[in-house]
Amino acid sequence: MKTHVVIMAGGVGSRLWPLSTPGRPKQFIDLLGVGRTMIQMTVDRFLPLCAIEDFWVVTSASYVDIVKEQLPGIPESHILAEPVARNTAPCIAYACWKISAECPDANIVVTPADALVLEKEKFASVISKALEYTVTDGRIVTVGITPTRPETGYGYICAEDKVYDEVVKVREFKEKPDLATAETYLEAGNFFWNAGIFVWNVRTIVSQLRAHAEEIALIMDRIAESFGTAAEKVTLEELFPTCPKISIDYAVMEKSDGISVIASDLGWSDLGSFSSVKSHVPEGECDTDGNRRVGTDIRIIGCEGCFVHAEDCNTVVVKGLQNFIVASKDGNLVVCPVEDEQKIKEYSSEAFRQQMAEK
Repeated sequence: MKTHVVIMAGGVGSRLWPLSTPGRPKQFIDLLGVGRTMIQMTVDRFLPLCAIEDFWVVTSASYVDIVKEQLPGIPESHILAEPVARNTAPCIAYACWKISAECPDANIVVTPADALVLEKEKFASVISKALEYTVTDGRIVTVGITPTRPETGYGYICAEDKVYDEVVKVREFKEKPDLATAETYLEAGNFFWNAGIFVWNVRTIVSQLRAHAEEIALIMDRIAESFGTAAEKVTLEELFPTCPKISIDYAVMEKSDGISVIASDLGWSDLGSFSSVKSHVPEGECDTDGNRRVGTDIRIIGCEGCFVHAEDCNTVVVKGLQNFIVASKDGNLVVCPVEDEQKIKEYSSEAFRQQMAEK
């Protein structure tokens, strides 16, 4: 059976302002200074498993031109523009109904566009094993990440057994825990980070959506009637926004008893904060005081534990700071203690600007 890869690329990445903005969010940025954007790196890791003409990207209508520019090998008809964001369940359903119309027996991998995977060969092996499983068994396989710390920012997958690199049954999905709960998960050994990567046969996911998210499935049936006709764009714009705004986890994963997981240590990160980006910047851009940099001419003097990201600046000088983030992009600048990085989204908002103006 042919493998298709669906890349979800509609997020806005507001926690990484000013590098990531609604006009060009983090999946379309070279966050690590390695010459490839996050979505390009995502395609790179799947190319050993899937021909480029069998990739699909679901994104906002406003990002279609960026996708075409960065991924010219993907057929234009495989770049699917959501009229509005309705979370991952409608996004995935739309792509899978399109694939079903083109290849009714396809095996599908669904992945976010903006995560990092360092262990590329191991990742390819894990996905290959999951794909083999979906051919012979009508189950959904999720990819779990072996946790390295009691992380409170990720959802967790509880597996039946403490087994790595093999497909095992999922007991249940867990929402983002508090620290004490995350510590018990880490100690238990059968809880894995939910990477949001799913592997299934197209027939399986369509039947699961019909069983657990019937409203979405019925809307997709109506949209599918217009596939390949002049009415497709108008029909999509009319019906897609009527889908409930719900994640695939809530819509299907937490309801179905047909879910398995394959867990592994893949060097995975969602790069959802400046600290996580900093920790993955190549070693050549790191000094002995724990400072890291991304940019052409960044001069860090008398600093410790700082991260300076200023690719579009000629020369940047930073002196005398400890544990600070300094990031610049398109004329915008943030200078913020690392301990306050979760507040950057708030500080960069229009509401905060108005609040400051009123003082």
